[in-house]
Amino acid sequence: MRAVFGLVLVLGMGLAGFAVYMVKGYVGQTQSALVAERERAAQAVETVEVYALNRAIAYGEELTMEDVTKIRYAKPYLPDGTFTSEEVLFPDAGESPRTVTRPMEINEPVLAAKVSEPGEIITITSLLDPGMRAFTIKVDVQSGVSGFLRPGDYVDIYWSGTVNRGAGTVSRGVTQLIKSAVELIAVDQTADGNRNGAEIARTVTVQVTPQDVAALAQAQATGNLSLSLVGRGDITAAATDIQVDLNSLLGIVEEAPAPEPVAQAPAPAPQVCTIRTRRGADVVEIPIPCTN
Repeated sequence: MRAVFGLVLVLGMGLAGFAVYMVKGYVGQTQSALVAERERAAQAVETVEVYALNRAIAYGEELTMEDVTKIRYAKPYLPDGTFTSEEVLFPDAGESPRTVTRPMEINEPVLAAKVSEPGEIITITSLLDPGMRAFTIKVDVQSGVSGFLRPGDYVDIYWSGTVNRGAGTVSRGVTQLIKSAVELIAVDQTADGNRNGAEIARTVTVQVTPQDVAALAQAQATGNLSLSLVGRGDITAAATDIQVDLNSLLGIVEEAPAPEPVAQAPAPAPQVCTIRTRRGADVVEIPIPCTN
């Protein structure tokens, strides 16, 4: 009997110790989870509700209330021009709709830079940055990069023509980079950069400064302009001293012209000395040796 009692006592103490161990482990895990949650809360980024698209929208479409929804966006990384109020995004209860001026994707916040003002009609002027001007360049399948140009692309502009360096020199053909990393804002009569496939354009419209407008107009009037497509994301301006002519292309070194022979002064005419004498009614000149 005493043996059974002792066995029960030992078993009870073992179970009690195991229970204490389990409770201690649970309390430790709970404390660790609480500390981790507090650390996450301290690192949490403040968010704000903004209007975003619930579908992809192309250039030129009207933006309606059915196209937007509210999402939470990290406040420190909030882009400029977002909309947090329906009254600001859709004044007059949507009676003056906004038009999309840049293609936008689903869940992308609606930005003021990508939509028109309420009721505004989209024109090319809405795409120009302050202080910039639009200039149109004639292109064909060769100078227009085989139709792969899209609004929003960047191009380098090359001029090819004949240069005369001065009187008495031979004219020579030259190709030179005159403007680098220029933004296209329209191809033919459209500013939609979401077109698919290659289309041969007849004109492209670029965004440049007034000084560049004068330079491009002069270049287009005196030679041919060609475009070179710049890679996506690479808008660094190339050096404008890039120039190639036929001699540099083929590695021909021009020889310096031979100097013209110096003209010698003509030999002085021999000196002739004479005396005059009268012979009757006539006066006669008689040559005599010249003396100093």
